[in-house]
Amino acid sequence: MTKRIGILALLHESNTFLREPTSLEHFSVNLLAEGVAVSDAFRGTPHEVGGFLDAVAAAPGFEAVGIFGARAMPYGRITADCWDSLIDRLESALRNALPLDGLLVAPHGATVADNAPDADGNWLTRVRAIAGPDIPIVGTLDLHANVSQAMVNATDALFGYRTNPHLDQYERGLQAGRCLVGAITTGVRPAQTLVQLPLCVNIERQATDEPQGIKLRQEADRWAGTAGILGMSYLFGFPYADVAEMGASVIAVAENRTASQRAAAGLANFWWTHRDEYAGQLLSVEDAVAEALRAAQPGRPVGLLEMGDNVGGGSPGDGTWLAHAWLQYGTGRCLAVLSDAIAVERSLQAGVGGRWRGAVGGRVDPERHGLPLQDEWTVIGFSDGRFEETEARHGGYSRFDQGPTAVLQGTQGLSVEVTSRRMAPLSLQQVLSAGLRPEDFAAVILKGVHAPVAAWRPVCSRLIRVNTDGVTTADLGRLQFAARRCPMFPFEPAIDWRAENSDE
Repeated sequence: MTKRIGILALLHESNTFLREPTSLEHFSVNLLAEGVAVSDAFRGTPHEVGGFLDAVAAAPGFEAVGIFGARAMPYGRITADCWDSLIDRLESALRNALPLDGLLVAPHGATVADNAPDADGNWLTRVRAIAGPDIPIVGTLDLHANVSQAMVNATDALFGYRTNPHLDQYERGLQAGRCLVGAITTGVRPAQTLVQLPLCVNIERQATDEPQGIKLRQEADRWAGTAGILGMSYLFGFPYADVAEMGASVIAVAENRTASQRAAAGLANFWWTHRDEYAGQLLSVEDAVAEALRAAQPGRPVGLLEMGDNVGGGSPGDGTWLAHAWLQYGTGRCLAVLSDAIAVERSLQAGVGGRWRGAVGGRVDPERHGLPLQDEWTVIGFSDGRFEETEARHGGYSRFDQGPTAVLQGTQGLSVEVTSRRMAPLSLQQVLSAGLRPEDFAAVILKGVHAPVAAWRPVCSRLIRVNTDGVTTADLGRLQFAARRCPMFPFEPAIDWRAENSDE
């Protein structure tokens, strides 16, 4: 008899320092699907759910059953009404899909709702209650997951992305799918162990292709090669979710509990001994612009990564600190992409070639993200804001829709692509589809930290991470935490800690 594998995905990265909440509409414009529509949304994509589907399809006698899928761009906390609606739909769809032989799940790991601070633990626990104890549940986690014990208790195995930018989501989906198929085929379910470190990893230090990230991955690979280990995950955590689970963690999946406990503790202790390497190295706006001028090359812009207005971390995407600084200190043309539906509407009224005077950007929280850019703007062109990416890029997205989009030229050398919806700079097509060429600019302001790297590194002479204010600032001392664990490095630097169950 064919084994039926259910597919569930509920993905959101929630920034609790942002005043604006996430509503059901944010999911509706991105993904909110049930049944076959879930499989259709991800089939053939580099997303982990694409990996789920391919792993199940490759296993004789198994079939994937799409159940529920919801995804929204990172933003503020999910409202209680929205969360209740999502959970009601998920639970109803799951009950209607029974009986099942296994479940593949895709939580983000850093989702926060007003009525469920550990939102991923909340929905996974509900799924386990409906599925019962005998159905194996295997899933994936974002590298930025703030992992709770509830998430681990509700599942048999969780595999975290291993790259930042996230380019291995599909592979992790395959890994999870194959693990589940193996557990069902053999009847032997894996064991997993979670270790939460008292460590907050600065976002500036979360690149996996830089020395500190390479070192950690190599140690994880060493443990993965030991007897009985099925998977080793190091989760950097998401510092912009002020919850008890915030912070770094390790998950080891193994054939037995003893092996998983030993490996998880071993990797966690290694990471802890190198904790100083994960404190942020912060560069001011003025120093960043000066460095960009030194790095300038004809036909290859400098990419200025605006860490305080990181759309992939939930920021508004309309911050202006770097744009103002470039106008004051920079030389040459500069391009910024800003979310500003009002500016788009004014541009549509003016028409191509028309001009209008007024504000662009700085609307959501100007005190924190910078004052609006005041200028006379010439409307260069429009696009519908839809574009596609054929390469594996951060987040596993292939199709994008940032709403009606306008390209504006200011009088001081600043070009602005204004979008109706927030969009992280994950793809070069964001600017190419609007008729813009990166090589025409001396600098490009990118609303991200690591997410833009895969797309923009090939065309930039250099990428510079800049410490700006905002709800995703890398200067964590500027954020007021109320729920985090204490003590935690580097907030409390003198901590004596060691994970147990390790002989190293």
